[in-house]
Amino acid sequence: MKPGDPIAVLDSGLGGLTVVNALRRVLPAEDLIYFGDTAHLPYGNKSPAAVCRFVRQIVQFLEPMNPKHLVMACNTATALAMPTIAAEFPGLSISGVIEPGARAAVAAAGARRLPAIGVIATEATVRSKAYERAIFQRRNLAQVMLRPTPLLVPMIEEGRTGDDPLVETALRQYLQSMILRKVDVLVLGCTHYPLLKGAIAKVIGPKVRLIDSAEQCAQDVARRLERKGLLRGPVSSQAEPIGSPDDTAAMDESPSATGTLRTFVTDDPERFAMLASRFLEMEIERPTLVKPLMPDVSAPVVLRAAG
Repeated sequence: MKPGDPIAVLDSGLGGLTVVNALRRVLPAEDLIYFGDTAHLPYGNKSPAAVCRFVRQIVQFLEPMNPKHLVMACNTATALAMPTIAAEFPGLSISGVIEPGARAAVAAAGARRLPAIGVIATEATVRSKAYERAIFQRRNLAQVMLRPTPLLVPMIEEGRTGDDPLVETALRQYLQSMILRKVDVLVLGCTHYPLLKGAIAKVIGPKVRLIDSAEQCAQDVARRLERKGLLRGPVSSQAEPIGSPDDTAAMDESPSATGTLRTFVTDDPERFAMLASRFLEMEIERPTLVKPLMPDVSAPVVLRAAG
């Protein structure tokens, strides 16, 4: 691995682009490769075996591009596939979004004796209990409340925004129990959710600290690469330390990245390119379409660029 090698980011669809956006702010000189498995989204209602299979295929596709680090920019993939994939690809540096988010949540809880930490995520992430384990490893005296929010990802993927009445209704229903229990911190446990951060903050109230898993993930990647001497350029001054008072500070300015971005998808590249501007605050070129080839039911699926 060399400093000039790219950082690879994978997700089930568009949500991981919030991590790409954060990486472009924190590490503007880095070349990025993004893989959105749009043919199989959402991962949140898939079995662990299926998610592992999808992620394995993506990693096999990305490995020849020599990424110096791979980010699982999907909470579901991190929760269900990370241990398996890390064991199967021991030479590849891999990180996810759950550990940075949990660490930031504990830091944000501060010195409260028994803080109430809420997590909203996909059904699969909630079932995995990955956030509970990660939080309790850092602080065993805490109340952790997890709430599956299965409608949010499809609504975001179809282009709905925080001022959409359906989105507002869903958020009020999903967050009602956390409002009643007066959570101190709320983790946005899916990389799609930062696009609804303003609407979530409005519903949950100004006293609740929101933790953006995408931003925390980008900061975590920067620290990892810096420790290994693999940074291509300096860390941007826009990067905020984990647990800082203003988690949104690094997201307030438009990105000024100079590194390149290559994108790959498994379905509907035109739609992906159209919606990606919401996540990246910029237009992108049409992604490369990658199709799975299945010679027979017993053979492994191989991902190859179409055309």
